[in-house]
Amino acid sequence: MFTGLIREVASVKSFVGSTLTIQAKHKANIGDSIAVNGACLTVVKCFADGFAVELSPESQKLLAIENYKNRVHIEPAMKMGDRFEGHIVQGHIDAIGTIRAIQNNGNAYDIFIDVEKKFIPYIVPKGSITIDGVSLTVNDVLAESFRLTIIPHTMQETLFKEYRKGSRVNIETDMFARYIAHIINQQKSDSLSWSEVDRLSAIY
Repeated sequence: MFTGLIREVASVKSFVGSTLTIQAKHKANIGDSIAVNGACLTVVKCFADGFAVELSPESQKLLAIENYKNRVHIEPAMKMGDRFEGHIVQGHIDAIGTIRAIQNNGNAYDIFIDVEKKFIPYIVPKGSITIDGVSLTVNDVLAESFRLTIIPHTMQETLFKEYRKGSRVNIETDMFARYIAHIINQQKSDSLSWSEVDRLSAIY
């Protein structure tokens, strides 16, 4: 589990086949889970100045893979007892969004992101969303897009300062919104059995 608070902007040393090698200050161990641009990946090699993770062909198809070339957001998985900030992030990318516009409002930036319409029900106004691993709050939800407002500090300390109109980003929608939508869809399709109610309750 992650929180969506970026711990480091690290550099990509190489991406050959399925192996992504990252130069970072973070000292990883083999087997660690690390979110790289929001995607939960497993450390397979460690070096003095970084680590390597493996991306399956399926992962490479589902991610905005062009963003794994120069610099990336990284966040190690939470440990028991860590301070909880941000929101609950699983590291499972739901969709790829495309930045439609970035508006500088002086003391903040409005970012509009287009996404497939089928994902809109999982994006909640004033709810949480993860963009390339960054925990953010949704301001407005439109028919096939949503608006975020980012303060200058977040813009400067993350890769958002490098994004432009047309940039693609990894999106993880809010976990609870997905669960609620699933329950509602189940109720619409047929009546829930008690065993199904117990199973869904156990998720929480």
